[in-house]
Amino acid sequence: MVDMMREIERKYETTDDGALAGALPELAGVAGIAQVRDQGTVTLDATYYDTPGQRLAADGITLRRRTGGDDAGWHLKLPVGPDVRDEIRAPLSDALPPHLAGLVRSRVRDTGLVPLVHLLSERHVHHLVDNDGTLLAELSADRVTARRLTPAPGDPVSWTEVEVELAEGGDPALLDTLEPYLTDAGLRRADLPSKLARALAETGPRGEKPEKKSGKPGKKDAAKKKAAKKAAKKAEATAGDTVLDYVRRQITTIVTLDPAVRLDTPDSVHRMRVATRRLRSAFRSYRKVLDRTVTDPIGAELKWLAAELGIDRDREVLTARLGERLAEVPVELRLGPVAARLEIWSHARRTGSRDRLIGVLDGERYLALLGALDALLAAPPLRQAAARPAAEVIRKAVLRDYERLADRLEPVLDAPSGPERDVVLHEARKDAKRARYAAEAARPALGAPAKAFAGLMTEVQELLGDHQDSVVAREALRELAIQANAAGESTFTVGLIYGREEAIAATRERELPGLWAEVSRNEHRAALQN
Repeated sequence: MVDMMREIERKYETTDDGALAGALPELAGVAGIAQVRDQGTVTLDATYYDTPGQRLAADGITLRRRTGGDDAGWHLKLPVGPDVRDEIRAPLSDALPPHLAGLVRSRVRDTGLVPLVHLLSERHVHHLVDNDGTLLAELSADRVTARRLTPAPGDPVSWTEVEVELAEGGDPALLDTLEPYLTDAGLRRADLPSKLARALAETGPRGEKPEKKSGKPGKKDAAKKKAAKKAAKKAEATAGDTVLDYVRRQITTIVTLDPAVRLDTPDSVHRMRVATRRLRSAFRSYRKVLDRTVTDPIGAELKWLAAELGIDRDREVLTARLGERLAEVPVELRLGPVAARLEIWSHARRTGSRDRLIGVLDGERYLALLGALDALLAAPPLRQAAARPAAEVIRKAVLRDYERLADRLEPVLDAPSGPERDVVLHEARKDAKRARYAAEAARPALGAPAKAFAGLMTEVQELLGDHQDSVVAREALRELAIQANAAGESTFTVGLIYGREEAIAATRERELPGLWAEVSRNEHRAALQN
């Protein structure tokens, strides 16, 4: 069982090197806070670990071994959003626990971890509680002393900071409510998100301190500058710039989602699988930009990874679909233990799949793929077309994928239903997805027409996807019926569901010609051709 908690906190800076209590305002009576309870002072001694190149710090991740306080042990913090991080804990030990090592494997790879920074904090803690004595938040003032350990021990630096951390299940709005009281007391929001980030900044090779905020420009000025910068970037962008930016985002997504997949976070497997598909699709769609002799082998490995990620995902989706169909059947028509049979069938296909996936992520083949993706970004295999204006090259690639879809789909629009047509429609679904991803990558270069066209391709993909899901569901239902019959159970209800899936497929087939006609005459698709 993983010990994980969500940490929601804000950090504030103070230049007061005197008594810590002098930095804390009076908060009793503010936002439901009935009392501020002094919890005394505790000494926290932490060593932070990273690769020599600081791969964890670059992604806002911290890994530390800490003694002192009531949570001594190993702590891994993964960024979630502004003020929010997930903290995974492990008991105190000399060596990094294996499950934490796995969670940083996509960043660390085969590089060893080294002690990066040592932090010693004298923490003065206050609990903010309501009338019932329930903890709302913890307010702490830390006197921090930091020393760089790698690449060589350095001189210590010190500073004082204040943290407000919500209690578990606390309302994030409390942080906004408290902030004016803290700033009125002479504090200001910290420039950097963590103690480690500040320690690295202040103990860097030139001893540079983080830049202090000196005021923000007006919203209108900032918006104008942002728009001008975006327009200039769009005008100057090459096809290589546009494609590599998209490729980089997908690679970042794969690496970032690795810990979430290991932690079995909802939807993480699906999102990681989609990123592998988007990346592989970009290699195929933009083969005029990226050299296929380099990207094809990587694409083959991405296909392998997507398949491994899909083993359990496909089962989950199919089980949920069959469960929905069963729920639609009136109770009086549910004959036999259909729900139990479905559960047994699904469970039999899950056995070992979770362990298998973790084995894949821990394996050398996966690490080699991540290394190949790093190498691709470090030395992009650009072809001659990559230097041309983005819009010119990107438009042709999107239209080429659209024509590929049209060539496959149009001949079977009016063909009779049957297994052969099902196969063609399934392949057309893949083509629609490829055209959609190509259009998504094209948005920075082509703007609104690309966005709208991607939306159209999504509609085609979803319609064809629902049709294919019905084909797969009927295959599963036939298998369930055979098992039920062999066990002497009624197959009546399974037959009803089978008929419902047949009707769904027939409906999608009737809808397809009309949707495709809409795509063919769509003004945004036409705009891509002009």
